[in-house]
Formats: sequence, C-alpha cells, structure tokens
Amino acid sequence: MHLTIKILIAMDYALIVIASILIILGIVGCILPVLPGPPLSFGGLLILHYTRWGAISGELLLWLAIAAALATILDYVLPVWATKKFGGTKRGVWGATIGLIVGMFFFPPIGIIIGPFLGAFFGEISSKQDQSKALRSALGSFIGFLLGTGLKFAVSGVITYYYVMELAVR
Repeated sequence: MHLTIKILIAMDYALIVIASILIILGIVGCILPVLPGPPLSFGGLLILHYTRWGAISGELLLWLAIAAALATILDYVLPVWATKKFGGTKRGVWGATIGLIVGMFFFPPIGIIIGPFLGAFFGEISSKQDQSKALRSALGSFIGFLLGTGLKFAVSGVITYYYVMELAVR
C-alpha cells in the first residue's frame, strides 16, 4: 500500500473521530445553552460527508443546515415569545435567562429546567406583579424553554440518525 493511501485512510479515521465528537457535543448542546447543539451536530455530519463513508446528497445537507439554523434561532425566540404570550414582562424574560444560567452552573441537571421557571417567577415578582400573574409568566417561560429544547433535540436527533446510517451502511 502506498504511503499516500495510508495517509488518506488515517485522515478519514481522524475525521470520523472529530465528527463523532461534534455529534456528541451537539446532543449535549441541546441541554446546555452554552453549546449550539444543532449546528455542532450538523458540523459532524458535514465532516462525515467529506470522508469515504459520506454519501449524503447536497440537497439533504442543505435542508439539514436550514433546520439546524432555524432550531438555533427559535431556541432563543421561543422562551421570550412564550413568556410574553403568558403575560410576562422584560423582567420575567431576564429572570428566566438568569435563572437558566444560575441553574445550569449551580444545580445541574435539574437546574436547567427549574432555573428559567424560578427566574421568570422572581423577575415578575420584582416588577410588582401579583403572584398568580408571575406564576403564569413563569409557566410561559418554562413552556418556551421546553419547546426550544425539544426542537433542538429533534433536529440533532435527525442529524445523528443520518450520521449513524451513513457509517452503518458503509
């Protein structure tokens, strides 16, 4: 076997390792807000595409890139939209964001779920809202968070499916 072929095979395996790490980080990023889950997953699939195992169509890659971008954007929009839809104020939105960060670092993994809810609640209370309105706003924030997280998991899950199928078929 020529040295060039050995180098190409070694590069393919190195790319597979990098792509696998990105796929795993993409799934983790669906929960941790500091990591952009779907774009990382897509990056892993894109790297796989440029190895000898990748045979994904350009059209599918384009649709998955669009889905990853939309899921990432909507993840930031949905909690704010839901908080406002349920009667929240800017303090409630800020509270939900701060609660997410505090919950993520001090009470993982449950803090990621409870933090935005409590943050929105206390944010609304600090803006002189009554408890029932603050609770409703916090519920909106929680629903928005769940919708965004679910959407990210769905997109990263589909990308992971195509990744695994590409490796399994070859």
